Amino acid sequence: MAEIPVPHTLGLVLAGGLARRMGGGDKARIEIGGVTILDRVLACLSAQCTGIIINANGDPKRFADTGLEVVPDNVPDYPGPLAGILAGLDWLSRQNNGIEWLLSVPGDCPFLPDDLVDRLHAARRKMGAGVPLACARSGEWRHPVVGLWPLALRADLRKALVEEDLRKIEIWTARHGVAVADWLVEPVDPFLNVNTPEDAERAERIALQH
Repeated sequence: MAEIPVPHTLGLVLAGGLARRMGGGDKARIEIGGVTILDRVLACLSAQCTGIIINANGDPKRFADTGLEVVPDNVPDYPGPLAGILAGLDWLSRQNNGIEWLLSVPGDCPFLPDDLVDRLHAARRKMGAGVPLACARSGEWRHPVVGLWPLALRADLRKALVEEDLRKIEIWTARHGVAVADWLVEPVDPFLNVNTPEDAERAERIALQH
């Protein structure tokens, strides 16, 4: 049987989080093994995605060196990752380029897997046409911001954010059905995120070992 091709998918890096527990600044700019987390994320996604955009608020010029489009939230009061995902879907809709899928990843995960797009789409297809969303899990931990989002649900997401003031990703995804793709946590949890100086030290040790 012929292998089903993976749909063209736009990558979205959620880089809006300020590193308050790290002393401020953009977490994505923290260096792990001599390479910023952002550069690691972009290298990973560039091999899997049709294109990449960055969701960040504030001055977009701070990401000018990437050469990528920087898309701010377009819902007020910084309601969290769902607003970034909506901003990405809105941007994708305006391109009118035939791409119908968005992959979101946080900008503070230095070890993202190189089969993210393939396995998330495979998990979604396995669950059937009635399940339009997919997210990643490593070990017992689900990672709702590492997920696939169809352009078809853009209006519903905007309604949830603006009219219902919904903030929790998993409440919204549960309404529509979400497939889960699993990764091992050994030898490295691919979704380890860097929130604290201790996380950065741990990631640095991992980077030196692998």
